[in-house]
Amino acid sequence: MPRSICLLRLSALGDVTHVLPLIRTLRAAWPDVALTWVIGKGEHRLLEGLPGVDFVVYDKKTGIAGMRALRRELKARLGAAGRFDVLLQMQVAARANLLSAFIPARKRVGFDAARSKDLHGLFVNTRIPDRPGIHVLDALGSFCEPLGLRQDRVEWEDMPVPAEAFEWARAQWPNDGRPVLMISPCSSHVRRNWYPDRYAALADHAANAGWRIVLCGGRSDLERETTDAILAAMRHDALDLVGKDTLKQLPALLSRAQLLVTPDSGPMHIANAMGTKVLGLHAASNPERSGPYSDRRFCVDRYDDAARKFLGKPAADLKWGTKIEFDDVMALVTVEDAIEAFERRRADLERA
Repeated sequence: MPRSICLLRLSALGDVTHVLPLIRTLRAAWPDVALTWVIGKGEHRLLEGLPGVDFVVYDKKTGIAGMRALRRELKARLGAAGRFDVLLQMQVAARANLLSAFIPARKRVGFDAARSKDLHGLFVNTRIPDRPGIHVLDALGSFCEPLGLRQDRVEWEDMPVPAEAFEWARAQWPNDGRPVLMISPCSSHVRRNWYPDRYAALADHAANAGWRIVLCGGRSDLERETTDAILAAMRHDALDLVGKDTLKQLPALLSRAQLLVTPDSGPMHIANAMGTKVLGLHAASNPERSGPYSDRRFCVDRYDDAARKFLGKPAADLKWGTKIEFDDVMALVTVEDAIEAFERRRADLERA
């Protein structure tokens, strides 16, 4: 049994939620193991307070100087032990690979060769199984396998959302029995984003069906401009909460929706972790790999159409994980697609 394990996963918001079931697996097997997680700043704001985990925050803006400072901090924490028993190096980007060299550890677990890049293999001495065709969450979950464990349950019960965040979310609109369609319109990858007029058409359809429309999102100029364009194109009213929540309040806010509409984004995976159904809009990315983990029945999947149009081959012939981030790829997702997915969720609620 290892006495100490360090996890390295800096970003992104969606991906760090995928690590929570792995944390549960490690703690269930070894309740006394010391878990340290090297994480990014924004991701730490989301997960701060996670039980049983000691976080060390790395700010990518600090570069090599920040990496050296992190090494000094880790050595001070480790004391006489000097190094971790295990490092789980769960990110293959060049910055994360280099950062891992500043983390002292005996066993260094990384991705299989097929999923490695940016010299990842030089920084690890043990690899997870090569298992193509699985969801990102399952890939991260397999990091326990070289330690003799198996992730056999996927749960997010330790998602650290404080009571005051739920109180804030409850105060945003009255609980009058109307179902809520929440729209988080933007991904950090611009070419994954759908169009304001199409969001507006879907929102108006839902409003006609008696649903409350709520918009949420961050504080970027793109999110503000996109939201303003959606509101301008809508015939019905909507509650605009874009830029008004914190990363601690976001999960609580998402938990109040009966359905979240979003492209492949962090809020998609946070909503899934909170038990909220997701209408994912997929053309640039494969929902089987990066869609909402628990339930993809309400997603729109135009990934194969995108592969044929932009890459000249079916999705089945692409390397697993290929992104199709071309201009206008999201035009393949029609308003009719989204309305059909919304109606599937509406019928599901009526059957419940």
